[in-house]
Amino acid sequence: MIPAAQYLTAQTRLFKAGYDPGPVDGVFGPRSLAAWSSYTANRQLAARGKQLGTAMAADFRYFGIVTPLRMSHFLAQAAHETGGFRYLVERGSGDGPDPDPWDDYLQRYDHRQDLGNFAAGDGERYRGRGIFQLTGRANYQTYGARLGIDLISHPDRAAEPELAVRIACLFWTDRSLNSAADRDDLETVTRRINGGTNGLADRRAYLARAKAIWGLSHDRFA
Repeated sequence: MIPAAQYLTAQTRLFKAGYDPGPVDGVFGPRSLAAWSSYTANRQLAARGKQLGTAMAADFRYFGIVTPLRMSHFLAQAAHETGGFRYLVERGSGDGPDPDPWDDYLQRYDHRQDLGNFAAGDGERYRGRGIFQLTGRANYQTYGARLGIDLISHPDRAAEPELAVRIACLFWTDRSLNSAADRDDLETVTRRINGGTNGLADRRAYLARAKAIWGLSHDRFA
């Protein structure tokens, strides 16, 4: 359990930095998490921050993402994958002059068997959505079933902040990332999310900001 004094210190740092954590009372709830997300992204997230903070307050506890290190690593990866929480939907290139209605860039994924895609338009329908970019018909089917939501018929729902956080927490837990975060092992966390180390420097920068409110040092590979 994190001591209330440590929460108070984190809230005070957020407040002094210009990010409103709500009452500085040692209770790190939705408003504090929203402020921390904004601080990590280095920009005010406004309504989206409130939505994310509310979802994180519920799901972090359920999935055991409850220590400064675990939460910091989660936020750092989330901020990188979403461009500072700007994008919860993968961007395409738009539809070109060809006769079909599908995004030209995303069409390359239409028949990717490893993603479970098999039909024209599947690349666009099941494009990356959410915090860690849920991608492909098979993943939409799997995570939708786990959540009791029909993401095959309603794939846009994966980009709703509440569901995006829940799916990201499931993804995080499936890959045993709490233990990697406990070791402050940024490279392992990154590899299990990304499959490689793309954007490692950017992830490290976000991690440094996320940790700053707790007075923690950089990751052990810095």
